[in-house]
Amino acid sequence: MSSYIVKGGKRLSGKVRISGNKNAALPCLAATLLTDECVHLENIPDIQDVRVMKRLLEELGTKIDGNDFRSNVHFNGLSENLVDSVRGSILLVGPLVARGEKIVIPPPGGDVIGLRRLDTHFLGLSALGAECIVNNDGYLTISADKPLSGADIFLDEASVTATENVIMAASLAEGRSTIYNCACEPHVQDLCRMLVSMGAKIEGIGSNLLTIEGQKTLHGTSYRIGSDYMELGSFIGLAAVTGGDFLLTNVDTSFLSPIEHGFKKLGISLDIKKDSVYVPASQRRIIQKTYLGHTNKLDDAPWPGFPADLLSIMTVTATQMYGSILIHEKMFESRMYFVDYLIRLGADIILCDPHRAVVKGKTILHSGVVTSPDVRAGMALVIAALCAEGETVIDNIEQIERGYEDLLGKLRGVGADICAK
Repeated sequence: MSSYIVKGGKRLSGKVRISGNKNAALPCLAATLLTDECVHLENIPDIQDVRVMKRLLEELGTKIDGNDFRSNVHFNGLSENLVDSVRGSILLVGPLVARGEKIVIPPPGGDVIGLRRLDTHFLGLSALGAECIVNNDGYLTISADKPLSGADIFLDEASVTATENVIMAASLAEGRSTIYNCACEPHVQDLCRMLVSMGAKIEGIGSNLLTIEGQKTLHGTSYRIGSDYMELGSFIGLAAVTGGDFLLTNVDTSFLSPIEHGFKKLGISLDIKKDSVYVPASQRRIIQKTYLGHTNKLDDAPWPGFPADLLSIMTVTATQMYGSILIHEKMFESRMYFVDYLIRLGADIILCDPHRAVVKGKTILHSGVVTSPDVRAGMALVIAALCAEGETVIDNIEQIERGYEDLLGKLRGVGADICAK
């Protein structure tokens, strides 16, 4: 297990290029299985989750040449350690069952942030005609005796990966599918647009109601994945707590409104251009009260609500603002436990229950030894360490590097004193 050694307390400033969206890259990689023709993907982040997904595709017969992917689907099993290491491995199920393959895989791994059930995946795929079984050993078996057929599908929760699996499967199903209560996050929209460029017919992109006319085949394409607004939010948080000027480039600002609104609650304003975000050093840094003068709240919700993955970043950012705020994580029951590490570093936080924490700022953070529990909480701990006094050790950094491309290089580029060992 590797560690970061961080010497904090420095004012950071500089320019950071935001990478491609991890959460779009994984389903778009899976979607290359839907055609035998070449698919060219641009702006793919070079991160661990993407590397694992590429290895899984190669095990399925895909030939990869740089950013070109040509599938030759045959399912002969997948390496358990690869499936277990990335949650996005579940996204292989939709395309494979649509191509007539019988899949037997272990349950997918990924972040440890609480129960992440697969019921919605099975509900949607079953409606299209697939048989989904959880075996006694925990392995998943998904198959279809005949080609999938379009259906009216109501997803019992707006699960991102379940929505993506059903979209991919429905793209090759016979007839029309109408999917209600879809997730509509930017990465879901990315997948839909890529599929349209491959010949899929999808209406309602960006909404929670999709209509898909299944096609007999899809063709190759060249598609550019959008920028990672989670990485963008992370560097906005870093700029806010370290007090410098940051210019963040390669940004798709059309998806920025929920994030901008969240930082505004913390007293951080942004200068938004067409494809960049400037975070000035001069900020109010005063947490907004409600209009009646009460303590404000920041909570997550399915898109276009505030993204759940950024609440960890907002929690550490709030420790360096003036005032109090309630952080309410509604979607994952274990994600907020990482605040124990922030408290160890000197943060003034009351963890009310697994979902809610009251943060009071501004507090002076000090050095310590902490462990990254998941990719976003790990990045929040990096941000805390960079504004803390002294030297902080962050263990289990493999979790962080699953989601951030060239993190050390980008942090050093804005003046951070950080190294890995």
